[in-house]
Amino acid sequence: ELEVTYTEPAVKGDTASTNALKEVTLETGAKIMAPLFINTGEVIRVNTTDRSYGERVK
Repeated sequence: ELEVTYTEPAVKGDTASTNALKEVTLETGAKIMAPLFINTGEVIRVNTTDRSYGERVK
């Protein structure tokens, strides 16, 4: 579980589809692709085998 330290804000008109991704920077400095609904400050679970987005932690 890692905190998102930076991501571009969603732009009006962006689709909420789970296929639409944007780059996010994690607290470790790693950059991965995550869905558009992920915002700075949120904690996400990352699949460590391929460094992909897993899910948002509540």
